[in-house]
Amino acid sequence: MGKPLEGIKVVEVAMWAFVPACGGILSDLGADVIKIEPPTGDPLRGLKIGALGDTSKVDLSWESYNRGKRSITLDLKQQAGRDVLMKLLEDADVFLTNLLPPARRKMGIDADTIRARFPDIIYASGSATGPKGPHSDKGGYDSITFWARGGVSSSLTEDDADYPVGPPGPAFGDTLSGSMLAGAISAAIAKKAMTGEASVVDVSLLGTAMWSMQRFIAQSTMDGIQKFPRPSNPRPYNVLVHNYKTADGRFVALGMLQSDKYWARFCEVAGRPDLAADPRFADSAKRQEHVDECYAEMKALFASKTLEEWKAILSQQDGQWDAVQNVGEIHKDVQVQANDLVQTVDYGDGSTIPLVAVPMLFDGEPMPARRSPDLGADSDAVLESLGYSEDEIIDLKVQGVVF
Repeated sequence: MGKPLEGIKVVEVAMWAFVPACGGILSDLGADVIKIEPPTGDPLRGLKIGALGDTSKVDLSWESYNRGKRSITLDLKQQAGRDVLMKLLEDADVFLTNLLPPARRKMGIDADTIRARFPDIIYASGSATGPKGPHSDKGGYDSITFWARGGVSSSLTEDDADYPVGPPGPAFGDTLSGSMLAGAISAAIAKKAMTGEASVVDVSLLGTAMWSMQRFIAQSTMDGIQKFPRPSNPRPYNVLVHNYKTADGRFVALGMLQSDKYWARFCEVAGRPDLAADPRFADSAKRQEHVDECYAEMKALFASKTLEEWKAILSQQDGQWDAVQNVGEIHKDVQVQANDLVQTVDYGDGSTIPLVAVPMLFDGEPMPARRSPDLGADSDAVLESLGYSEDEIIDLKVQGVVF
């Protein structure tokens, strides 16, 4: 089976997680992604934030966002380095970057300059807050721009908390924003195929956060609400849409929005048909009217059995539910295994690493992931493909342009 982006060449001048994650998606989809790194490498290489255990061998952040790329080291501060970049762009379909606008302008790799020389190239950038406005030249990160400025953190933080809720893991907003940018690039590729017109594309961390929070943002804008309340133990409006603690300290998430459709059968399989027969709980309106009593019954009911017992019970009815899983359990999930959503990737030294697959199936099959490149692993091969002779490559290395 061919990959959907085979034949597409992407030149990436980017670092950290957001835009490299986009390049990783494009690579898994079949594009030839050539990552240009400075002589010291992308600073994400070897970065350890919140790492547990021995992580000296494999940096899973690096591997996750740079999968399947080719790496060439170039000093773009030197004209000779920029000359190599221009040669790479001669037959490229996409130029992908997250360098700040002042740095791009200084190097002559801003959209206007690149497009003037290569009018058929798709110019794609990832920004903090967008390409317009007083903060357009300012950088940003997942934790501050997506999570904090985008309203995600405050919306998850309980009222009167001592500090706001932080991201659940590394590059949470980066990977979502990278996915959005990959979608925008794919749309630009389709547009160019149909019209012959190449586009300038930008996706921002702030904009992606707002897209994720759009329901609350729309309502708060319309109704003048500053912050939606988030009490520490919110009482449910619908007792069949809530998280309940089980006897073994785990949680079950119920999502039965059509509560009247599922209430009687739920009570039956849970061994409490009396709840369905209780006139106080006869329908959704009555359950809401007597929500304190109904909620107390539900909490006690779920606390009486373990998670495994509830899995067996809830599987006997049609209402929507799921266990609240820990990240260490997810690779064992039967659906994850059936759809190959965690893949075993050859690390190249006889060992393997697990990587989460791009969540896109084509003709029923996932896209296979590959490991990321070592620093400058493909420098010589890429330069040779551009027509550089062995002596010219050696000269570039002597000058410190290539490492």
